[in-house]
Amino acid sequence: MTALNAMIYAAGKGTRLQPLTLHTPKALVTIGEYPMLDFALAKAERLGASRCIVNIHHHAQQLRDYLEQRPSGNMEILISDESDGLLDTGGGLLKAAPLFETGADLLLLNADVLTNAPLEQLLLFHRQSQSLATLLVQERKASRYLLFDHTMQLAGWQNPATGEEIRLHAGQSDLHPYGFNGIQLLQHRFLNLIEPKEEKFSITPLYLQMAERHSIKGFIPQQAYEWFDIGSTDKLNKASKLFLSCSPEKCRTFF
Repeated sequence: MTALNAMIYAAGKGTRLQPLTLHTPKALVTIGEYPMLDFALAKAERLGASRCIVNIHHHAQQLRDYLEQRPSGNMEILISDESDGLLDTGGGLLKAAPLFETGADLLLLNADVLTNAPLEQLLLFHRQSQSLATLLVQERKASRYLLFDHTMQLAGWQNPATGEEIRLHAGQSDLHPYGFNGIQLLQHRFLNLIEPKEEKFSITPLYLQMAERHSIKGFIPQQAYEWFDIGSTDKLNKASKLFLSCSPEKCRTFF
């Protein structure tokens, strides 16, 4: 079976979470008694990742110290240091590329996403479909949308606020907008297809570019699940309220 590696994006400054992030990295801000990073690490470990890369930047030494003292079980944890400058999602992935095991599937997680989405289903779908990339998406209100055709192949992008829209095939109709939930699985060969023009770049344009020639699929689990993008103190408070009020059995589903 193909090995699984993970990467957790934990380098962000978390400016909208100030003052909490003035002296603490965003990934170590707590929900209940747990740093946000712990939820992502636990997910990667539960899914069977043999190696996990964590990128760091803001208060980098605190994250380094935390990861060095945290028990890692059967999962090796390595650090991709972006202290010299944030590289965004695409640039961060490319910088971390030499740290992944050759041929391993890659699970990418954001440290500031709290969810109990069934990622086992995502992994199973990704491997059965043999897609180059599989993105966890949801029918929800979002500031940006990814557009998919009836086969859930990525076919465009949309900004409803500005009216800006990209369609990979002119005149293509019947595209459905979904919010991207910041969790994705890639085949290892994805790394070899990246042709960066700059050191810092987002991964979303890469998906659009590759979708013209490769299978880039959206995945929607059949059952409902909770999802929080904790980019502000208001969202942090809502996520914390839900987590602290849930039963022990439900709380375990977030790890």
